[in-house]
Amino acid sequence: MNLEESPVEQTVSLMLATAALFGFAVTAVTGYFLIPALHKLHFGQTIREEGPTWHSKKNGTPTMGGLCFIFGILVAVGAAWLGFARKEAGVFSAGHLHAILLVLFLALGSGLIGFLDDFIKVVKHRNLGLTPAQKIIMQVIVTGVFMLGLRALGLMSTTVQLPVAGAVNLGILYYPIAFFGIIFLVNAVNLTDGLDGLCTGVTFVSMIGYLLAGSLLGFIHVSLLAAAAAGACVGFLVWNFYPAKVFMGDTGSMFFGGLVTALAFVMDRPELVLFFGIVYIWDAMTVVIQRAYFKATHGKRIFRMTPIHHAFELRGWKEVKIDGFFALIGAIGVALGLLYICIV
Repeated sequence: MNLEESPVEQTVSLMLATAALFGFAVTAVTGYFLIPALHKLHFGQTIREEGPTWHSKKNGTPTMGGLCFIFGILVAVGAAWLGFARKEAGVFSAGHLHAILLVLFLALGSGLIGFLDDFIKVVKHRNLGLTPAQKIIMQVIVTGVFMLGLRALGLMSTTVQLPVAGAVNLGILYYPIAFFGIIFLVNAVNLTDGLDGLCTGVTFVSMIGYLLAGSLLGFIHVSLLAAAAAGACVGFLVWNFYPAKVFMGDTGSMFFGGLVTALAFVMDRPELVLFFGIVYIWDAMTVVIQRAYFKATHGKRIFRMTPIHHAFELRGWKEVKIDGFFALIGAIGVALGLLYICIV
C-alpha cells in the first residue's frame, strides 16, 4: 500500500494548512487592534435581564468582535486560493469558486443582518436591536437569493439522504423545508452565543467536521472554507475564551450561522447539518419547546432557563465546563456524521 501523497494531494494539504494558519493569525492579530477600537467607540454589550443575574458583570464588554474572524476567514480563503488553487486546474474549477462565493454570500448576508442588529443596540441604544419583523424580512431575502444561487449552480436536488430512511425524494416539499430550515439554523447558531467561548468552540468542532467531510466526499472547496474558519475560531478564542475580552455579537454568530448552514447545502448534503450542527439545533429546540409548553400550560416551564446552556449555569456549572461539554457533544455529532458518510 502506497501511503505517500501525490503532488496534487500535497498541494491540497498545503493549501488547507495555509488557510488554517492564515485564519488563525489574521483573526488573532485583528483582535489586537479591533478590541481597543471598540472600547474607544464604546461599542459595549448590554446584558439582557433574561439571562443569569451574574452575567451583569459582563456589561460593557466590547461586542461586534465577529469582525475579527470574518476578516480572517476572507483573507485566509483568498490567500490560499490565489496561492494554490490556480496551480491545480484539474482539481479546482470555476464551479468551486462560484460555490465558495455562494457560501460567503449567505454567511456575509447573515452577518450583515447581525451587524445592523448590533449597531442599533450599541449606537442607537435599543437593547433588542432590530425588530423581529425587520430581521425576518432581511433573512427571507438573503435565504431566497441563496437558494436561487444553489439552483443556478445545479447544487440543489429534492432528494435527500436521511438517517435510517436513506434516499428520500421530497418533491416540492423540499423547497419550503429547506427555506425555513436555513433560517432556523442561522438563528440557532445565534442563540448558542450565550457564554464566553461557547459558540466559537462549538463552531470550531463543526468546521473540523466539514473539513473532513469535504475531503471524504471530494468537495475540496468546502474543506478550504472549513479549514480557514477552524483556524479563525482558534484565533478568536485568544480573545473570546473565558473571561472574554470581546464578544462576537450577532455580527459573528449570524455569520457563523450562515457558514455552518451553507457548507452543507453546497455539497447538496443538507442532512449533514443535523450532525455537524447538533449542538445549535439542541440549544435552539429547547427555546422552542420551552415557549410552546409555557403557552400551552399558561406559565409552566420544562427547563429552568433556555437556551439550555443557561440551565447548566443555574446548576452551578462554570462556563468553561459548559463550553467543554457542548464541544464534546459537537464532536460526537461530527463523529456520527463522518460514520454516516462512510456507510451511505
